[in-house]
Amino acid sequence: MLLSLWPVAASTARSDVKRDHCQEKCGNVSVPYPFGILERSCAMNDYFFLNCNSNDELFLGIGMPISNIELEGTLTLRIAAAFSCYNKTGIAPVSMSMTLGSGPFMFSNTRNIFTATGCDTSAQVTNNESTYGAACLSLCTENVEMSDRNPCSGSGCCQSSIPKGLKSLNILSSTLYYTNVSRFNLCGFAFLADNKSLNFSDWPLSRTPKDGKDATDVVIEWVVENKTCEQAEANTSAYACGANAECTYPEIDQGYRCSCNKGFEGNPYLKDGCKAISTVKNNKKKFVF
Repeated sequence: MLLSLWPVAASTARSDVKRDHCQEKCGNVSVPYPFGILERSCAMNDYFFLNCNSNDELFLGIGMPISNIELEGTLTLRIAAAFSCYNKTGIAPVSMSMTLGSGPFMFSNTRNIFTATGCDTSAQVTNNESTYGAACLSLCTENVEMSDRNPCSGSGCCQSSIPKGLKSLNILSSTLYYTNVSRFNLCGFAFLADNKSLNFSDWPLSRTPKDGKDATDVVIEWVVENKTCEQAEANTSAYACGANAECTYPEIDQGYRCSCNKGFEGNPYLKDGCKAISTVKNNKKKFVF
């Protein structure tokens, strides 16, 4: 399965964009600026222009549904798992490939973890540039209860971290035989998942593919563009941060983001999006009768 965000030419950032006519919700998902839907002028640039289809489903690129967007610099996608299953005719693995293109998006190395389940599962993950590769082996000889109370320790499950700045994934799950465990485990799965939302009880060893529903939440980091704050501030016409906002660096060590100054809150990407936090307190007098 291939999921892709096609590289597009990004237009100039516009923190003073007029938002009165822009729809800011697709289904149940809020779409704050710099993102935009329906009209390209509602997004900061073409990278942030998202697809809200006729069913009110929000997508990044092709086949990557979005369930949440945070102004702090993340969005959550739902992507399919790779798997391999054993039957009398042999083993037919289904791989998963995903690319985020050349824009400001990358897989979060702090939120996501590469995971495999199964009693005879060899899982591999690489990137398109061949600069990263990892593998883990999940083995067991008896049924293991997969639950949040039973941490992934290598018996029926294995995990591996991913590096900073990863923009593409190729995941493959493979297996050799199931002679001793076929009564309770016929399939192995491999996937990237948000460590905070991953529920191991959803991935018992008895699980088999569920017609496209074998998917996990994955967190994507985003920046405005891959420039330093000094470079961004020098180009005032394209600088993304609005009034009462400052340029900040994310932990992923790539590009920059905007955040409201201390004492202000709101959307730092809009011209006047950061509003002063009210310090007026309700000091109503209490009367005793």
